[in-house]
Amino acid sequence: MAMQSINPATEEVVASFPELTPPQIDLALGKAATAFEGWRRTSFRERGRLMRKAASYLRQNRSSLGKLITVEMGKPILEAEAEVEKCAWNCDFYAEHARRFLASKRVRSGAQLSYVAFDPLGVILAVMPWNFPFWQVFRFAAPALMAGNTCLLKHASNVPQCSLAIQEVFRAAGFPTGVFQSLLVPSSAVEPLIRDDRVRAVTLTGSDVTGSKVAEASGRNLKKTVLELGGADPFIVLADADLKLAAEVGARARNQNTGQSCIAAKRFILVEAVADRFQELFAAAVSRLRVGDPMDRATQVGPLARPDLREALEQQVAESVRQGASVATGGHRLERRGFFYAPTVLAGVTPAMPVFREETFGPVAALVRARDVEEAIALANDSEFGLGASLWTADVEKGQALAREVQAGAVFINGMVASDPRLPFGGVKRSGYGRELSEFGIREFVNIKTVWVGPQSAAPAPASE
Repeated sequence: MAMQSINPATEEVVASFPELTPPQIDLALGKAATAFEGWRRTSFRERGRLMRKAASYLRQNRSSLGKLITVEMGKPILEAEAEVEKCAWNCDFYAEHARRFLASKRVRSGAQLSYVAFDPLGVILAVMPWNFPFWQVFRFAAPALMAGNTCLLKHASNVPQCSLAIQEVFRAAGFPTGVFQSLLVPSSAVEPLIRDDRVRAVTLTGSDVTGSKVAEASGRNLKKTVLELGGADPFIVLADADLKLAAEVGARARNQNTGQSCIAAKRFILVEAVADRFQELFAAAVSRLRVGDPMDRATQVGPLARPDLREALEQQVAESVRQGASVATGGHRLERRGFFYAPTVLAGVTPAMPVFREETFGPVAALVRARDVEEAIALANDSEFGLGASLWTADVEKGQALAREVQAGAVFINGMVASDPRLPFGGVKRSGYGRELSEFGIREFVNIKTVWVGPQSAAPAPASE
């Protein structure tokens, strides 16, 4: 079968690629396993040298790679170019810090010497989504490769050109053959890959439904997993917040990447005292967003990546309106070529409605009213998801105390939730488990090994078992 690349702004098929056959998949697995034996023994200095070359390649080709992202999944061109630049930053970050993050750590014990070492696991399978087709790959690949692992990428089927372009980044940078490979395979190939003994761990970014399936298959085969799944991030506005700033940032936070982001603000939880004013400011900010050709550098909101995503969003909005939500702005598809949907604000949303209860993957914001701070936090936590959260208040000390009450992997006070190589990234509840980025992310796919050197130098501690 063929894997198609369709431009979501024009609905045109721009490229087709044959899917790999089982013998080709087996060959790729063999290359990855063989490459690991050499790659794991390379120095951090050599890995860092190549990773910096990858960063340089990304920056030199930022324009062409950004256009590829835009053509293949519809991201506005300025955001696409910024995504490529962020990948380069991540490569440089791990090239600089990996040695320190994975340095052996001495531990006092009864041994002459004891320490904890961090050894690579082997071949890591990554199952990645289309919405940040470069960033989400480099988010896992830079630390995994710097730790000494080799990587197989099964990318989303609607971004095959991005998948191959990422493979080319590492090839052009000089990484050895087999260290990083993109596999153009369907979703049905994932479970057999997980079962293969040459694959030692799996990382997935995607929906909670897909995450459950990957976790189940990995569990049956005793493979380590990291899952970064969906989100229904709350954007909590308290009575003392800077409403104008919150509304402007909130409009961007909901509509970044045309709203197709797991950490986009989705549920705007407003303390009653400021709800009317925030709604007025926010709806006005959203209505000012420029929707159009994603190749136009003035465009802020482009098309959704696929027609089925638009249909799902329409159903969520229609059912929420049927249950009593009102449309403050938007609420309809745009009558033009491409998979466009108007940036939308729904007011009067309650916890029973789909736009509150489910993840909305598109430019739809749900406004929810809370009597007070306590109810606002309760509403924020009333979700199966727990990825990110944004909290707005002039009292930063109070904000930090409330952040400890929010059930999320990250809480941004007076700011938009974003990923950063310096900070751990991941969620709780049905938003997944494990962490990417920072020193925590690079330690997910290593063997945390105790090394004890005798003879014993002191009386042993009492046995605990």
